[in-house]
Amino acid sequence: MKIGRYLVVFLLLMGLLIGFGDKGLVDNYRLKENLMALRSVNQQVIYKNKDLKKKILLLRSNLQYIEKTARSGLGMVKKGDIIYRFDK
Repeated sequence: MKIGRYLVVFLLLMGLLIGFGDKGLVDNYRLKENLMALRSVNQQVIYKNKDLKKKILLLRSNLQYIEKTARSGLGMVKKGDIIYRFDK
């Protein structure tokens, strides 16, 4: 009878350690969620890097893209353009 009780207590403690202990099931579940989030962020960074590489190549070689970027981003104008200023 005592052996049965000790066995039940032992199995209960082992179950708690496996479930909630260090590197247990709960910790493993949290690590998997964290890994999925990091993979998602990593994928977004990869896409952003590809986009930036495309922009770099365009800025190095495409004169029309350089002009468009200079006009929209820097507010530059070329000779002969008519500029309108509005009061706010």
